[in-house]
Amino acid sequence: MHSDDEPVGRVLGRRQALALLGLAGATLTVAGPAVASAATPASTTSSPPGDCTVDCVAKPEQTEGPYFVDEGLNRSDIRPDPSDGSIAKGAVLALNLGVLQINSRGCTPIRGAIVDVWHCDALGVYSDVAAEGTVGKKFLRGYQETDRAGKVRFVTVLPGWYRGRTIHIHIKVQTTGTDGNPYEFTSQLYFTEEFKAAYLTGDPYASKGTPDTTNAADGIFAGGGDQMLLRPRRVRQGYTADFTIGLDLSDTEVGDDDAPGPGGPGGPPGPPPA
Repeated sequence: MHSDDEPVGRVLGRRQALALLGLAGATLTVAGPAVASAATPASTTSSPPGDCTVDCVAKPEQTEGPYFVDEGLNRSDIRPDPSDGSIAKGAVLALNLGVLQINSRGCTPIRGAIVDVWHCDALGVYSDVAAEGTVGKKFLRGYQETDRAGKVRFVTVLPGWYRGRTIHIHIKVQTTGTDGNPYEFTSQLYFTEEFKAAYLTGDPYASKGTPDTTNAADGIFAGGGDQMLLRPRRVRQGYTADFTIGLDLSDTEVGDDDAPGPGGPGGPPGPPPA
C-alpha cells in the first residue's frame, strides 16, 4: 500500500471521546455503528457540556502521514483543472464540512482552519502524480478556510476506485492548538457499500468495472472508518453530504511535515496490500 493512504491521527468511539473530554455521564452525539446515531449540522455558538453534535471526534497521535500535493488552490469547486480548464467528470457531490473545538465545556466552531480535500477521479486517477502521468494537472484538489461557523463547502465529484483500496476522499485539517503550536488532523471519508454499488453503475464509473476492495476488506477503513462514513442525499444537481469533526486542540502531538513517498506526492498505489 502506498503511504499516501496512511492516516494521521485516529477517531474515537463514544466511550473514548467521553473519557478524553471529561464528559463522563454526559451525552456526546457522534455518528457511526460503534457509537450513537447520526448527527445534524453543528450550531454556530458554543454548546453546553453533553450537547456536542459531531460526526466524529479526532485525537491526533504521532503517525506517518499521507502525502498530498499542497497546490495552494483556495477554491470551493475542485472539479476544474486550471492547466487546461477541463472539468472532472462524474456525479456531482456537494461536501459540507464542519470543524469544531470540543472539550469539557462543550463545542465551539473553529474559524480560519485550513481544510484540504483531495481524491482520485471517476477512473481512479489522482492529479499531479508522476506515476499516473498527471504531473501539472490539479483536478480534484483544493482547500478552504472555515468561516465563523467552522464550516467549508466543496463541490466535487464522487470518486472512483483503484486497486487495493476501498473508495475514499482524503481530508486534512490544519489549525492551531491551545498551546499555540500547529495542530493537524488527516483522515479519509468513506461511503456505504450500498451507495457505492448504486452510483458505480453509471457513467463514467461503469467502464472501470467492480471495485476489488470493500470497506470490510480495507485495512485503513478498519481503523475507524465506520465513524467516517458519508451519507449523501440525492439533490437535483447530484448529491450533497454533511460531516462535522470535533477536535481536541489541547492534544497537539502530531506527525512530522508530510514528505513525498515512493509513488510521488499524493500518489495512489503501488502493489495492493498483502
